[in-house]
Amino acid sequence: MAPPPDPQTPNAQVRLVAISGPLSGEVFSLTAVGVRIGRDASNDICLPDLALSRTHCAIGTADGTWRICDSQSSNGTFVNGAKVTDHPLVDRDRIAVGGSVFLFVVNPHPATILRPDKAPALLMTLDQKLRAFEAAGVGGVAIVRFTRELSRWEPERFVEAVLIDWLGVSEVWVGENFLFGRDRTGTFTLLRAIGEDRGFRTDKIDPVFYKDFVVSSSRIRRLIGEGRVDEAAALLGHHYIIEGTVVRGDGRGRQLGIPTANLQTENALLPADGIYVTQTCVRGAWHPSVTSIGVRPTIGDGRHTVETFLLDGPHELYGERLRLAFVKWLREERKFDDLAALSTQMAVDCAQARDVLIRGAV
Repeated sequence: MAPPPDPQTPNAQVRLVAISGPLSGEVFSLTAVGVRIGRDASNDICLPDLALSRTHCAIGTADGTWRICDSQSSNGTFVNGAKVTDHPLVDRDRIAVGGSVFLFVVNPHPATILRPDKAPALLMTLDQKLRAFEAAGVGGVAIVRFTRELSRWEPERFVEAVLIDWLGVSEVWVGENFLFGRDRTGTFTLLRAIGEDRGFRTDKIDPVFYKDFVVSSSRIRRLIGEGRVDEAAALLGHHYIIEGTVVRGDGRGRQLGIPTANLQTENALLPADGIYVTQTCVRGAWHPSVTSIGVRPTIGDGRHTVETFLLDGPHELYGERLRLAFVKWLREERKFDDLAALSTQMAVDCAQARDVLIRGAV
């Protein structure tokens, strides 16, 4: 399984406006076509006017998996992250010419505000989500800040203010278990009834299955948290990726002849502690690598680190932005009797990683 493309910086991503008032957040155009800025005349909500002739909108928290499906692919294309509905599937063939797909995404995850003890570690950073949206051909996205005030909006207010007055939707996609508004009282039935009255179509998306179970972000998070990154990749359609900047470490890897890059990452969800076969993207090019996650029990000071070693030669990586794609779990982290034993095992890890990548055993 090859790593996904490497769109480091979206070509057309434009931050349009910072929304203020009861509904706050940011709006991005991913196409920069047919977009103008405006404000609601009442100045109560201060929403931008996207001036789109027809908007096809998907709603949700944007974490997990989704796919864009068209007549060229019967199975669709999976994209890491962007769980825009409970089990979303956007069908390009159903979008009229001149229409635009727009995503309404809440951030942070509602559980972070309403039930912080139950809040999940998300699969993607905001920047990763925007790049994934753009690669999938999405026209624009509103990243709306979820607050307790927003959670108290009645369902009818949300539909009127956001879907009708702001986005001017012609069609809305929601997942099988979609609920919205105060106390989660907004249902698909209510949304469809309002749509029939106000002139937009509402569609419920069936769950997406892999083998005999439903693909869901919670399942993927669990697999990653258990180190089962190859199984997670089967659901995502590509390897799980984290990103970050290389910072200086203590130089122990270099002393052992295996200079590692210490990654300071923004991603909240890390695979379980252990040693992994990975691929590392540096300046747009992918390199075979081995990555260690954990506390380095033989030589560490108890700090939790992410360290990667590129197998194709020495690289000067301090200050570089890296993307790590997790291919396969090799072994658990363990303490060795001395540095010689650790060095020997690291050489074995590198050999096994090369074999996995050569054989494509992901």
